[in-house]
Formats: sequence, structure tokens, C-alpha cells
Amino acid sequence: MNILIAVCLLMMPGLVLAGELKVVKGEREGMSDERLSRVSAMNDRYTVDGKIAGTLTAVVRNGKIVHHSKSGVKGTDDDRPIEMDDLFRIYSMSKPITAAAAMQLYEKGKFQLTDPVSKFVPELANLKVRKNGKLVPVQRQMTMQHLLSHTAGLSYGFDPNDPVDQAYVKANLWASKDLDEFAVKLSKLPLMFEPGEKWHYSVAVDVTGLVVQRLSGQPFDVYLREHIFEPLDMKDTFFEVPKDKRDRFLPNHYLDPKTGRATTNGLGDIFGGECHAMCDYFDTTLYSGGGGLVSTLRDYVRFAEAMRDGELNGVRILGSKTVSYMRQDHLPASVTGGGSGEQPILVGNNQRGMGFGLGFGVVNDTSAQGVIGSAGLYFWGGAAGTVFWIDPVENIVVVSMMQLLRGWPSYRPDLRVAIYQAIVESYE
Repeated sequence: MNILIAVCLLMMPGLVLAGELKVVKGEREGMSDERLSRVSAMNDRYTVDGKIAGTLTAVVRNGKIVHHSKSGVKGTDDDRPIEMDDLFRIYSMSKPITAAAAMQLYEKGKFQLTDPVSKFVPELANLKVRKNGKLVPVQRQMTMQHLLSHTAGLSYGFDPNDPVDQAYVKANLWASKDLDEFAVKLSKLPLMFEPGEKWHYSVAVDVTGLVVQRLSGQPFDVYLREHIFEPLDMKDTFFEVPKDKRDRFLPNHYLDPKTGRATTNGLGDIFGGECHAMCDYFDTTLYSGGGGLVSTLRDYVRFAEAMRDGELNGVRILGSKTVSYMRQDHLPASVTGGGSGEQPILVGNNQRGMGFGLGFGVVNDTSAQGVIGSAGLYFWGGAAGTVFWIDPVENIVVVSMMQLLRGWPSYRPDLRVAIYQAIVESYE
């Protein structure tokens, strides 16, 4: 039956699916297979010690998979081996997908980056900003570029000592039934600062999802499915996990600081309170473009590889010049950074060698960052430890999946080292 459905889909006019990535020896693409085995060894150290329940990693060079491995188990309460087709909450790795969707509409002339967000979300036309303890009308309009670069003045509600973040928590944004109600609630909250003044991690990408919905005339989840997931054959990426796939949906964990081990004891919603968006993946109506997607290693590798140049095996989702523009550092030198969450930790434009593009963090200076890599590398990660990056210098794409909140700061640098030391033919 599945074969019959696949044949019928392929016969549908206008539907073109990207083919599978080839798996080859690392030596064929300038990487040592013996050295790539250190990626598996590094992952094993984390899982054997109980620091991570299980993890999957894939390395792609020149469009071909040169390494893919699994380590550990499905969960601390489930000792079955983790599998390559297991499903993961990718949280903020949803953001680059939403940015790609927005830029597809940008390419169609639906908006300019200088357009005010209120042009498409009029609910946000009369915002106020907190200055010197008082709420005053904003002096600068929030633009689409502000949204996509996290300089919009919005927040997440993570800081219990900040009055604006406290207001976010009270607003209970994630209990909104849909993106329209989300925007109404958001319109009643003050901005942290004038748009364009600072870099601050926020719900900006959720607003971007609403813009995509309104400009395309399609529900946001439908737009992603038809314009990104189906063309790239990302068959296991969605906001709501289908019933027939729930047995592959891994449990979430958090790092217990007392034991240094992954655990599920006392695990709750990452935003606290009742279980809504980014907690309930079985009855979803609020499609969070900032953190609501579930995916697999295979699917995200396909998206990341497509975002290396805008296409995957002949199926193009964005122009190559558009992708190049997205991965530029869009933060002016005057921008300072703050907030918490998945972020490049910016204070000034080049602190620790980092910047931010349209949907991605950007590495400007590897020596300042203190980790091997390439200038121009663009990346992001998720709250449960998932991470990916794209290196346009070495033509490398890396995706790593796990389910661990409050994860190990050491893991991502360790992964970078394990992969880059395997390059024996550099393009730099």
C-alpha cells in the first residue's frame, strides 16, 4: 500500500520530490573515516556516563552523507536503543524553517524587509515600550528585518526579575488557541526596548509565522507542508505528531545539576504552568514557528542541506542569492545583546565572534569564538539540545539530535572539534 501511494504521488502533476542523499566514505569527500569515528566515540562518552540518554548525528559534505551514527537509548526510562527515525522536539530549530518560509514570500514580492510589521499584523500597530520604569509609545516602527534578526524589542518571558518578562508570563501566550489570538495578547504587552536597539531572543519568529499565514492566505502549518516539507520530502516534520507515529516520539529529559545525569523526574513544560504549545504535541492549534515543530534527523538534514544553497537534489526552495543574504550578519555594530535562551550571546556586534542573520546565528570570527570552524558558518539549536550548522567554506552540514533540556554547554564545542579534526582536504 505504501509503495502504491508513493507511486501515485510521484505521478501527480507539478509535484517534484528531492531524492535521498547518497551515503559515501568520508575519504571520497576529503574527510578521514578513521577520524570521523571520533564523533561516535565522543557521543558514546556522553551517553555511557548518563549525561545524555541518546543522540543521533549526521555529517554531510558536498551534498553526500559521510557520517551518521547513533548512541545511547530512547530514554532514561526506556532502554531500547535510539533509532535513526525517532522523532524529536526541535524547539528553536523551527525558527530557520519559519525564516525560510518568510523569505520565499519575500522572493515573490509579498513584502520588503523595511516594511513595518503592523502592515501585516495591525494588532501590533500601537505598541508601547518600557523606558525608565514607564510605558511610552514606541518611536520606531518594528520592521520585518527586526523580526527576522531578533531586534524587534519582543521577549520570551524567561527572566523572573524583569517586569516585561513578568507580563509575558501573566499573558499566558502559549495558551492562545491560534496565531491570531497570540497576536492580540502580544499587542497588550510592552516592548523591552525600541526596535533595532538591541538583540534579544523572543517570540519574533512566532509573529513571523503569522505574517507567512496572512501573506500566503494559507494556515501556517499548511504553508510549511506544501512549500517546504513536501518538496524536500520531509515526511516526518510537523506540529502535531500523527497517531501512527507516536511510538517513535522520544521522551524529553532535563539535566539534573545534582547528579550530572539526564532524568525525566519532575520534568514539566519549558515555559511553566499548564501544558499548551511546545508541550502538547497531540492536539495542536497554535502553530509556533519559533519552537513548535517535531522532526527527525533525516528530515532536518534535508532542510539544512537545502539551506546550503537553496536547493536539494534539484528541488529549489530559495534562490542561492537569497540564502547568501540570510546568512550575512544583519546586526549593526551599535546593537547590543541580552536575554536568555538559544542565542549567540551578543554584546556588541563581534563579541565572541558571533552575529545574527535572518533566521540563523552567524560565526564572524572563529578565533574570537574559541572553537574550530569557519568564518561564515551559520547555525542554530533547540532548547532540548538539538543543533545544526552549515559551513559554506567547507561545504559541510551537521545535524545532531537529542532530548535534553538544560543541556551540556560542552557538547556543541566537543561536536565541532570531533567533526573538523576529520577534515584532511580543507577548502579554506
